[in-house]
Amino acid sequence: MRMKSRLVQIGNSRGVRLSKAMLEHAALADDVEIVAEPGTITIRSATPPRAGWAEAAARGPQEAVLDGVSAVDFDDTEWMW
Repeated sequence: MRMKSRLVQIGNSRGVRLSKAMLEHAALADDVEIVAEPGTITIRSATPPRAGWAEAAARGPQEAVLDGVSAVDFDDTEWMW
């Protein structure tokens, strides 16, 4: 999705307005990270990758653990030591 816009004066700064459709398409939350490089400004979500994974892991498995259960009967019927 592309959008053409103008920089507008906001006090001593300048800013850009982003349409609701653009923000929804980008799925950005309230916190963003802004990176400036020559000729480019990038805005991306400030939420780090895998956010919340540690908490989910601490809650333990969400489905039954299959210790000692064979998913296929090859192990029981065809495999020989």
